[in-house]
Amino acid sequence: MVVNIAAKKAAGKSRSKMQALLHDWRLYLMVLVPIVYYIVFCYKPMYGLVIAFQKYNLFKGVAGSKWVGWDNFEFVFSMRDFPIALGNTLILNFLDLLFGFPVPIVLAIMLNEMRMVRVKKIFQTVLYLPHFLSWVIIGGMVLVIFAPTTGIINATLLKLGWINKNIPFLTEGGWWRFTYVIVGIWQSMGWGTIMYLAAITNLNQDLFEAARIDGANKLQQIWHVTLPGIRSTIIVLLIMNIGRMMSIGFDRPFIIGNTLVQDTCDVISTFVYRAGITNGQFARATAIGLFQSVVGLVLISIANASARLFDEKGLW
Repeated sequence: MVVNIAAKKAAGKSRSKMQALLHDWRLYLMVLVPIVYYIVFCYKPMYGLVIAFQKYNLFKGVAGSKWVGWDNFEFVFSMRDFPIALGNTLILNFLDLLFGFPVPIVLAIMLNEMRMVRVKKIFQTVLYLPHFLSWVIIGGMVLVIFAPTTGIINATLLKLGWINKNIPFLTEGGWWRFTYVIVGIWQSMGWGTIMYLAAITNLNQDLFEAARIDGANKLQQIWHVTLPGIRSTIIVLLIMNIGRMMSIGFDRPFIIGNTLVQDTCDVISTFVYRAGITNGQFARATAIGLFQSVVGLVLISIANASARLFDEKGLW
């Protein structure tokens, strides 16, 4: 008797699950499309990582190429330019993190405190627009503004008498890094501002009202209510940025860089393009990419574990 009752309950649950599946089949179909996309275009191509351990021949393919183990990694690590590219990647990403990470937080707080809706929308548009510009266009703007002899900044400063000679924004290593970071902050600050502003607008407004009743001014409200309220968002984005310390975009250093600052602007992505792809050394390029991914995974795991030690929510 008891067995029959349990069997009936199990059958009833199965029917209810099937009915729910049939009722929401359109939603499951919508979910199926991105799953298939990621399997076909993201996970399946990962099989190609094995060429990092092969003497890959384009005509023989993955199956016919000779297995060489760690030879590609040893060769890449022994190249003179690899330590330079690795060091530049870490330095530029660290500078981006140090100076660029706080900027969207400050901008989001400032926008949230604006009470004139029209002015707020204008500022939001101005901040968001650079994110949608191509780096080719930005590269042209950089030349117009920062060029050593004809740039707007140098021409203006010379005319005002504030400098005696042109500042080598694009031709000297230290100044090139300064230009690189400034341009990167300007281009990306709008995207980060959107995320922080969304987090701020979701905060419980009763907390701000309680703070005002207790006599807290604007700065105190920001410090004791706003920042703690978006702390989890800040931690998650910080972890993701730390995980990208070994990865760097190709566009910005390639377009802004030049041969005069080759030892400063050469990063892993441009090194892979120059030493791997243009020379047809796909196995070595893949080895560098795999090395980046492994180190990035280690960094993001360490950052996530560190956040959890301080009782913060990490990525997992």
